[in-house]
Formats: sequence, structure tokens, C-alpha cells
Amino acid sequence: MNTDSHPLDSTRKLASEALERASSTVKDLRSNVQDAASRGMSAVSDRARYLGEYAGNSTRYVSENPLKAALIAAAVGAAVAGLVLVMRSRRGSDRY
Repeated sequence: MNTDSHPLDSTRKLASEALERASSTVKDLRSNVQDAASRGMSAVSDRARYLGEYAGNSTRYVSENPLKAALIAAAVGAAVAGLVLVMRSRRGSDRY
């Protein structure tokens, strides 16, 4: 009976060591994920703050220069419309 308990004890010890290593690995992974999530949230927060400042500056510019802002918007709209028309005509001419 003594010979049967020795391999069993050895197996238990190996299993226990494997579980400890796995637990340590999981803790390390959890810590790394938490650090990455924290950095990501900080970056998003910084970007949101920047976009908020940009939106505020844009609103102030439009309120201070309404005619200029309208002309800029019209020019951008015309440019986009022109690009769309050119792209549509090119696509139509490629078919034949």
C-alpha cells in the first residue's frame, strides 16, 4: 500500500504546482488586460476632450464669421459634389 501512495502523492504535487503556475499566469494576464484597458480609456478620454475643444472652437468661429463659414461650407459641398459626379462618370464609361 505504501508503494501506491508515493506515485499518487507525486501526481498530486505535480497537479498542485501546475495549478499554481496557471493561477499565476491568469493573474498576470488579468493585470495586463486591466493596464491595457486603463491606457485605452485614458486615450479615449484625451481624444474626447480634444474633440470637445475643437467643436467649441468651430462653433465660436461660425458664430463670429457666419458669412465666411457659409461660403466655406458651400465650397466644400461643391467640391464633394464635383468628385461624386466625376467618379460616377468614370464608372459609367468603364462599363462599355
